Amino acid sequence: MRRIVITGASAGIGEALARHYAAADTVIGLVARRREPMQALASSLPGRFEVYALDISDGAAIERAAREFCSRHGAPDLVIANAGISVGTHGDELADVDKLRRVLEVNVVGLAATLAAFVPAMRAEKSGVLCGIASVAGLRGIPGAGAYSASKSAAIRWLEALRVELAGSGVSVVTICPGYIDTPMTRVNRYRMPFLLPADEAARRFARAIAARRRLVVIPWQMAIV
Repeated sequence: MRRIVITGASAGIGEALARHYAAADTVIGLVARRREPMQALASSLPGRFEVYALDISDGAAIERAAREFCSRHGAPDLVIANAGISVGTHGDELADVDKLRRVLEVNVVGLAATLAAFVPAMRAEKSGVLCGIASVAGLRGIPGAGAYSASKSAAIRWLEALRVELAGSGVSVVTICPGYIDTPMTRVNRYRMPFLLPADEAARRFARAIAARRRLVVIPWQMAIV
């Protein structure tokens, strides 16, 4: 039985990843704030599911969920820290500092807590993959999206450090930096989004990178040039 945990699983990339990995011989832990969409998703797919409705920035909640999942199913073979939020910000607006704080709590602290919660069980098994979903926005500061860019840059560096810390443990760390993916988060954008990928195609490409245990990959590759 393959064991996978995916955060941000109620919509968008997380939902697409759950659909991609769902199989009769797989148990998937779905993690997001909204329970109903995850339950509906689980009922429409093959395999077994555990649904955890929580705020990813709540470290105690993710720790409880990790403990429960591992006690029922054992250490995951794969954990994908995908949950994230985006909000427009401007560096010259003092009020936007509060927005920055919330984005960092979810996109950085939430990602870090998710992966750390599963490390002990995976290290004990000397196997598995920890995957963090960052963004090409983490490679450059994007005007009007400074909080999001900063959070994804921090996520990339956190994952880089974690990879070195887990060297030799048998646990791999994969960093994926997507470009534009067709999800509810990007559909509000009012500008042209080059190389836009459907969520299901993005999930397939993510899965290939994870299977290859790529350390850092930009998807689609053209966005690395942009």
